[in-house]
Amino acid sequence: MRTRFTGCGTALVTPFAADGAVDEAGVRTLARRQIEAGIHFLVPCGTTGEAPTLTPGERRRVVELVVQESSGRVPVLAGAGGYNTAEVIEQAREMERAGADGLLSVTPYYNKPTPDGLVEHYKAIAGATSLAVVLYNVPSRTGCNIEPQTLTRLAAIPNVVGVKESSGNLFQISEVCRVVRDDFVVVSGDDALTLPAMAVGGRGVISVASNEMPAELARLVELFEQGRVAEAQMLNKRLLPLLLGNFIESNPIPVKYVMAHMGLLEERYRLPMVPPRAETREQLTRIMDEIGLRPAEVRA
Repeated sequence: MRTRFTGCGTALVTPFAADGAVDEAGVRTLARRQIEAGIHFLVPCGTTGEAPTLTPGERRRVVELVVQESSGRVPVLAGAGGYNTAEVIEQAREMERAGADGLLSVTPYYNKPTPDGLVEHYKAIAGATSLAVVLYNVPSRTGCNIEPQTLTRLAAIPNVVGVKESSGNLFQISEVCRVVRDDFVVVSGDDALTLPAMAVGGRGVISVASNEMPAELARLVELFEQGRVAEAQMLNKRLLPLLLGNFIESNPIPVKYVMAHMGLLEERYRLPMVPPRAETREQLTRIMDEIGLRPAEVRA
């Protein structure tokens, strides 16, 4: 039995209808495709899902749809984070009512709390829900880094079970894996650092690219878990242009463009996200050709 929130989890994009509303049928279809491809868990309503632009009701509904589609086949780790602790607590309770198995909670952004503030913030959230909490450390977006010493304090909170490490700093990821308890789950938040992070003790990835290629990203993690490192390296080399290409512009702009090209959704965003520039589209199209990503393969 796989430990929850290990392996490859997909940070699901949110599809939108022509009128700008959440495309509920599209949410179900994307979640079903992920599960059928062998993904290990699903992560709706994160920043890849444009959660900051979703209303509280929309966030709850997206999670409900993913939970219903999963029907217990894979865990659902729902996004619930922000810079107002009281609001995050209410989000957490809503995600619990929606049926999520756990929460992915990004550090407070802009207000840059001290280490003590981070500890008290997450204590309050964890104390308000029975769900497992996975911390999300992405200092390039939040301006707030969870230092390894602070993480050891956070890991002592009973239902804080892991961290999505998106610092991009392998020295920090190595130190995190060294200092946390053995059952504390560390996963990469950067697709291109999946194998390096696993080499120092990480347990997988919360992936953007698995929106496009779920079977391949799940296999990448499984190959490494099985000790088939050379095969994992070869697959990583094949996928790397896409793993990097998804961040040519701000996520989720590139991944939604690629998915639209694959016929998986209509290319729609919510402001302040906008379609990619022409040169980005050309670059992404070249990447799709390079790795052999074809719309016909998806529709067949």
